Amino acid sequence: MTRQDRLLKALLRVIGTAALLAIPFVMVPHSWMDAIHRELGMGSLPDAPVVGYLARSASAFYAILGGLLWTVSFDLRRHRLVLGYIGVAVILFGLAMLAVDFAQGMPIWWSLAEGPANVAFGAAFRWLSWRMDESDRSPISNADDQ
Repeated sequence: MTRQDRLLKALLRVIGTAALLAIPFVMVPHSWMDAIHRELGMGSLPDAPVVGYLARSASAFYAILGGLLWTVSFDLRRHRLVLGYIGVAVILFGLAMLAVDFAQGMPIWWSLAEGPANVAFGAAFRWLSWRMDESDRSPISNADDQ
């Protein structure tokens, strides 16, 4: 396993773990989300059904992505095409979130952290998966990846 492979595996697992931390927010009471919202300086969290739905479904989606990142980390070569797609998708997601954050009036610290961080992570996934040696691009699993 190359240095880049180890870096990609570690990055996938760190980001995957961070995304999996969203699992509790699929189920926490609204009062907890409201307290966090207030602590972040964004005032009271609206108690409309769509707000809870969006917060919980976004949390579930982040958890799904976290599980996917962990899954592909176990066999980088076999999932190279998926890694390339994830890289491009996360770059586009980061750009979209930057635009959404500014359009919705999110705090500047939030906007500058969320969008650019996703673009950087997506670029790293894409670049590191692209850098795999040509001889290692076979879809056959390599026991060293475990």
